[in-house]
Amino acid sequence: MPDISLTVTVALCLASLVAGWIDAVVGGGGLLLLPALLLGLPSGTPAAYALGTNKAVAIVGTAGAAVTYARKAPVDVRLAVRIGLAALAGSTAGAFVAAGMSTEVLKPVVMVVLLGVGTFVILRPAFGTAPSTAPVSPRRVLAAIGLAGLGIGFYDGLIGPGTGTFLVLALTALLHFDLVTASATAKIVNCCTNAGALATFAWKGTVHWQLAALMAVFNLAGGTIGAHTALKKGSGFVRVVLLTVVFALVANMAYQQWVA
Repeated sequence: MPDISLTVTVALCLASLVAGWIDAVVGGGGLLLLPALLLGLPSGTPAAYALGTNKAVAIVGTAGAAVTYARKAPVDVRLAVRIGLAALAGSTAGAFVAAGMSTEVLKPVVMVVLLGVGTFVILRPAFGTAPSTAPVSPRRVLAAIGLAGLGIGFYDGLIGPGTGTFLVLALTALLHFDLVTASATAKIVNCCTNAGALATFAWKGTVHWQLAALMAVFNLAGGTIGAHTALKKGSGFVRVVLLTVVFALVANMAYQQWVA
């Protein structure tokens, strides 16, 4: 357990609770959880410990949300696992590339994409509000495995922020899911990518396991509550949260790029 005060520990647990809720509804919980860890861990702690502890916490909440969704929502678990395995391979490749290049040059591109996505969702009120009744073609399934799996998985390993949100958007657009089903499927995919990243951080010894275990309890509660909320409120509610997270991601990345 790192040397942090009781007040900071409580703050980290509350941040973990809220991040779990956000992540379960539409992805993007790391937008809150990772900065909280970076601020809460003792000064001078290598960033790798914040990253590793973040993954150890997030995988528990993500798994809880995935189980809750799988019980209540019409999720194709086999398809989600296929996309997840592709995302695992993509994130591994992205991590290797990230080790030899600066990702800062890519962040403005990601911000433009996010702004475009947000504008699209605003201008298309029906986007993701109801699933398509037509069967999904094998070509679209392959596109989902390639883009939502390999492509977004690669982005997760290379940069990371907003991966869950990108997954929700890609699954809605490619497979004609409603936003609730897309969120449910994204949780299963995220479990795969988080497991691969956590294994790497654990192997390197950069996880504060005791702190992670404590925070994971709160993240699990937040993730479970978030999944129930999304299932109860429906796609319209998820759409509002999605737009909020998209623009919060843009603001956060802009701050990191040009202010911090």
